[in-house]
Amino acid sequence: MNRISTKLTAYFFIVVLIMETFLIFYLHQNIIHTRIEEEFSLLLKNGSNHREVLEEYYSETTMKHIVLMEKGGDREVVITDNKGRVISSSFKNNASLTEFLPLIKNLDLRRDEVLISDWEESPYIISAHPYKGSNNQSGYVVMFQSTSSIEQLVDKLNMHFGIAGGTSVFLLFIVYTALSRLLTRPLIRMKEATEKLSKGDFEVSLPYIGKDELGDLSGSIQKLADDLERMKTERNEFLASVAHELRTPLTYLIGYSNVAMRKEISIEEREQYLAIIAEESERMKVLVRNLLDLAKMDENTFTVTKDYFWAQTFFENIIKLVGPSFEMKNIKLSFVCRDNFQIHADSLRLEQIVLNLLDNALKYSKENTQVTLKVHKKEKKTIISVIDFGRGIPSDKIEFIFEKLYRVEKSRSRISGGSGIGLAVVKELVEAHGGSIEVQSVLGKGSTFTITI
Repeated sequence: MNRISTKLTAYFFIVVLIMETFLIFYLHQNIIHTRIEEEFSLLLKNGSNHREVLEEYYSETTMKHIVLMEKGGDREVVITDNKGRVISSSFKNNASLTEFLPLIKNLDLRRDEVLISDWEESPYIISAHPYKGSNNQSGYVVMFQSTSSIEQLVDKLNMHFGIAGGTSVFLLFIVYTALSRLLTRPLIRMKEATEKLSKGDFEVSLPYIGKDELGDLSGSIQKLADDLERMKTERNEFLASVAHELRTPLTYLIGYSNVAMRKEISIEEREQYLAIIAEESERMKVLVRNLLDLAKMDENTFTVTKDYFWAQTFFENIIKLVGPSFEMKNIKLSFVCRDNFQIHADSLRLEQIVLNLLDNALKYSKENTQVTLKVHKKEKKTIISVIDFGRGIPSDKIEFIFEKLYRVEKSRSRISGGSGIGLAVVKELVEAHGGSIEVQSVLGKGSTFTITI
């Protein structure tokens, strides 16, 4: 087994043989199952039709017509009264019906039901359909479907699949034995794999060759394909999430714009709709801004330009900017900064960081609570804390909250569900400043985000 040709012969043959065996078994069982389901469905349908006709036109003539319809085929029908006595039957030989009489006499059903479904052990699959005539006559329409057609189908399938399986195994053995003897076969496989990768098809599966140079090369190509496939999947998921986030405000913008343009609405209603449009436009602007920031971070194209500025003036301006939003929600916003000192950072990026954290605190805080922005200096480092008494974060979710588009709440609620972008932007901007961010949270009691830069 040290020769590459020998190993490839064994690997190819075993893998393909297992796959072919599985597929043959799956197709065989699926065809049989589908056929049986068709028989059950047809049997129940016919029985239901007979029951409906009998309920609407209950008479001996109707029963004769029902019996005549099923006579001479693979199906039989028996009509009983409410005491289980046979009123009419399509069976030519009553001996065939005798063994099922105890089953028919003891029926107590309220809806159509299959009585015997074991087609392998019983000569019939049987269904019962309770009826109730216009003159309070009641009983059952019992349908019998012969299983001989199913057994014939199974026999033919066994024969054909056996021939196909044996022939394919023989051919596979010959083909793979010949091809695997070529020492260049692994190289050809790897060349084909790299061509697929170059065309954007990352679903590459190379066989294990061994612990030689070819094996190492094959493993490297496989790892590259897996990484590219994962990146492709993550990209598609990211784009899908972004599309979802953009679709919601766009839907509101389009919908309320159309409503606001109607001439018959009042001025108050138009102003209300315009306010909603403005709110959604602002929401979209923030979302797009955050997406652009993430794109710049991934491409390393954004820059952080640090400068010195005074802390109190900087944060007081932020408080003035967001204060009305907190007042509208009846949340008290407090600012604590005992000493005025200079901060060395990018003021625009730092403002973006603080605004995102305050927006996050506002979003997840209840009315009549408090949010505190606390700033102080410690060993030439600026410590910024945003403290809220909101709903908090589960301990097992904290490590994921800075991932792109991650939400603690999976719902797409516009009220309680954010875009999942803000905290990812915060983390990237803090790290771009050479700083760090920490989170302490107790579920139901609130959270504290602490930034050190």
